[in-house]
Amino acid sequence: MNLHQFRFVQEAVRRNLNLTETARALHTSQPGVSKAIIELEEELGVEIFARHGKRLKRVTEPGEHVLKSIELIMREIGNLRRIGEQFSAQDSGTLSIATTHTQARYVLPVPVARLREAFPKVNVSMHQGSPDQVARMLIDEVAEIGIATESLTQYEELVTLPCYEWQHMLVMPADHPLASQENITLEELAQQPLITYHPSFTGRTKIDLAFAAKRLQPRIALEAIDSDVIKTYVRLGLGVGIVAEMALKDDGTNSDLLSRAAGPLFGVNVARVAFKRSSYLRNFVYKFAELLSDKLDRAAITKAMSSRHNEMEP
Repeated sequence: MNLHQFRFVQEAVRRNLNLTETARALHTSQPGVSKAIIELEEELGVEIFARHGKRLKRVTEPGEHVLKSIELIMREIGNLRRIGEQFSAQDSGTLSIATTHTQARYVLPVPVARLREAFPKVNVSMHQGSPDQVARMLIDEVAEIGIATESLTQYEELVTLPCYEWQHMLVMPADHPLASQENITLEELAQQPLITYHPSFTGRTKIDLAFAAKRLQPRIALEAIDSDVIKTYVRLGLGVGIVAEMALKDDGTNSDLLSRAAGPLFGVNVARVAFKRSSYLRNFVYKFAELLSDKLDRAAITKAMSSRHNEMEP
């Protein structure tokens, strides 16, 4: 047995048992993939996949156990590679970050800049997506560290730690009918067209739960994944915006909008960092985590990574 066979099996599962897609992803031929998998099955003496003709239909029960072992082997191969990189070049390499648009746009610029000052030979690769995509990029080892508010704690393959707390803000033009009120109720908001995040982004779950708890049906006029898009449509008068407080930095770009804290209405959100369980983290990954929050340090991360639970509170 060899690593190519393990890689073919693992990729076949990722590609929903489509060997054509598997071969394309691995830059090889479909017959070569099929032959390698069959040879591995023959060597192990078990069928990893049930078949219908030449097509793979499902993973067998022994195949599930084989897949778990392959996952461990490939993870350790990745760790060996990173250990080699760590000690051959202590202060260089690439930090791959998976995160959402809000984090990338409003939270990460300063920590990334400070990391580059501390490690000028380290390149940063930023991958943006939904929280579920962030989790998947960590699991698939596209990224080493992930930052998001939603979803990360739902994956057993990940270790997560709280990074910082934040609240939503209401934003509106200065001449909006609600602009004169300091304390706006959910009932009043429910009467207004609202512009906010897509359901899977930036704490939208808490917004929906708050309205549902009072049996209110909000008038969602527009959903977006980008805080800047939300603010643009607020400026056009389409409704009241609900954005993350990070999107209202005091840099002069939001001076035309009135804002009100919405924490009392929707509660507090927690942004989290995540790592793939049992992965080897290089020095600059720890450093970047420390730059994200004073709640994060090497000791806290190491403790979390050694825990059997997928979440650790500091």
